[in-house]
Amino acid sequence: MWNPRRRLLRSLCALVVTRPAIGAAALSPPTIAAASDLKFALEEIAARFRQDTGQTVRLTFGSSGNFARQIEQGAPFALFMSADEEFVLRLAERGLTLDRGTLYAVGRIVLFAPLGSPLVPDGQLKGLAAALRDGAITRFAIANPEHAPYGRRAEEALRHAGLWDALRPHLVLGENIAQAAQFATSGSTQGGIIAYSLALAPQVAALGRFALIPSDWHEPLRQRMALLRGADATARAFYEYLQREPARAVMRKYGFVLPGE
Repeated sequence: MWNPRRRLLRSLCALVVTRPAIGAAALSPPTIAAASDLKFALEEIAARFRQDTGQTVRLTFGSSGNFARQIEQGAPFALFMSADEEFVLRLAERGLTLDRGTLYAVGRIVLFAPLGSPLVPDGQLKGLAAALRDGAITRFAIANPEHAPYGRRAEEALRHAGLWDALRPHLVLGENIAQAAQFATSGSTQGGIIAYSLALAPQVAALGRFALIPSDWHEPLRQRMALLRGADATARAFYEYLQREPARAVMRKYGFVLPGE
């Protein structure tokens, strides 16, 4: 029997996406290390890039902090798309990127409640406060604030609402925001704070309800990307493609605020 929740969980758990090679020039496609809030948007952009140019990239998704550490240790990525620009700027200072890169988006966070949850999502988190008071929250998902930018912003928003201390004993921490979304949608928690870009994906939106959290409740999720030393021509072409209108249109669809808009 077709199970949309099970299908979504498999999708969110798949942190590496490999596209088949096309032609001799794509025998070894460059690997793009991307923050996991980009999963649905970047898969769509990569497919359009292949259709438009005949070139292929390999996508791997995870937490920005973990990727930054891997790059410092010599991981062979060609392009790093971070959910927090500070990771890119730090790598640039160490000479591990070609330059300081460019801001490609600003992300947003939402409160998400799966179908059947007693939590009623609202942007001011009043429903979350009420559910906590009623003892209806036993498990609540966010990304790990230690290395996931979306986890840090979730913590900031919860502190702003005065809910952090009460919620801490109930937290279920995802390794990255995609895993936090997996926990928030699976029914194993009463909800969570996840990326707006993930909540907007039809396969996620079908599993619950969500509400945008005010952007001034947390530091901006300024997302920056940069080419790494040794990036090949395909990686450079993809970097440029990400800044053009076809890619920007996809990013808008998934709720990102774009530079210059």
